[in-house]
Amino acid sequence: MARKDIRSDNTYLISKNNTDNPKLGAKVLSNGKESLFLDFYFGYKKHYSEKLHKEVLTVDRHRESLSLYLWQAPRTPKERQQNKDTLELALKIRFEKQQELLENAEGYRLKKDRKIDFIDYFEAYIDNYTKKDVKMLEMALNRFKSFLSETAEYRKFLRGIRPEHLNKDMMLAFTEYLKKHSRGEGAKSCYQRFKKVIKYAVEHDVIKKNPCEGISIKVDDQQLKKDVLSTEEIGTLIEYHDPKQSPEIRRAFIFCLYCGLRFCDVKDLTFANVDYSNKMLRFEQNKTKGHSAASGVIIPLSDEILDLIGKPAEDEDSDSLIFKLPSYEMCTKSVQRWVKAAGINKHITWHCARHSFAVNILNGGANIKTVASLLGHSGLKHTEKYTRAVDSLKLDAINSLPKLKINKV
Repeated sequence: MARKDIRSDNTYLISKNNTDNPKLGAKVLSNGKESLFLDFYFGYKKHYSEKLHKEVLTVDRHRESLSLYLWQAPRTPKERQQNKDTLELALKIRFEKQQELLENAEGYRLKKDRKIDFIDYFEAYIDNYTKKDVKMLEMALNRFKSFLSETAEYRKFLRGIRPEHLNKDMMLAFTEYLKKHSRGEGAKSCYQRFKKVIKYAVEHDVIKKNPCEGISIKVDDQQLKKDVLSTEEIGTLIEYHDPKQSPEIRRAFIFCLYCGLRFCDVKDLTFANVDYSNKMLRFEQNKTKGHSAASGVIIPLSDEILDLIGKPAEDEDSDSLIFKLPSYEMCTKSVQRWVKAAGINKHITWHCARHSFAVNILNGGANIKTVASLLGHSGLKHTEKYTRAVDSLKLDAINSLPKLKINKV
């Protein structure tokens, strides 16, 4: 790019052509990135000035954020490629917006540039995504690629798929593929993230008509579909020791089995979250932070759990992480190897620890409101699935009794 002429408001224009409308610009942020935007110019408008007691002309401008970001000073080849791809996408959006202005104002437009590849667009969206569910977005994209690869009718689009190729028939086939190849709520979660990208593309005129409209994946939210570990199985798991297993992953998973935290929360826990004198854990859930009154959670801690947590090392402070964990994928694979080696024949993911915690304390006599509070649920709706799971376990226990044979007199 050309030299940046950064203005007093920490913005600069990327568009150097005076005839561009809108102009592409960027705002320099304090986190090392630059937020891209479009500045539209609509001429002048009249309004009455109370101060001057007369009508005056002012410039009619409008700024639209693209929710796309550049690295301010890219240091690696990957970051430089991300900047290149993001800028290319932003320039295409700017061009299309200008064509719309021409059509609305002058009744004509140039031939549309519709050579955007949807897979590239999706990847650029992920590269600039900053929320916690980015892994689910990556999974949604990978599932879509697999769908194209494994469906004869759509295999040709692996070489390139343009936005106009996405239609309702394809989306119906994709949702059926997701339901067939996913466990639990995985199909719904993947499709929700996929629709998020589609909606963004529609809002930015990359896709003219939403192909997902009217197509949904419904699941029974009140049914617990993941496996849970019983108290006996948890005991078996804790007793099994593998010298090759990461002690950090082992400690963190046991902690989640006894406290019910999600992976995204346990990996961010610091010693400052622990109130040692009152034996309590206080933290805000990453999933609901900022948009739920119930994002804060307080969990009482037993002496055994406090021992499991420990205290900061001599070279650490209270802001140090309690558990130094690798990626979610590595942690889940480690847990699954551990479960298998311990002789437990269940499909256990990290989130199963949260489900196991809820089911086991309900089985132990806790009421549903207590469980909801410990899990950080804002209401009872999401907690009720655990009561159904407990009822199912109780029925299985009754049915496991020897068959009763009574001789009729």
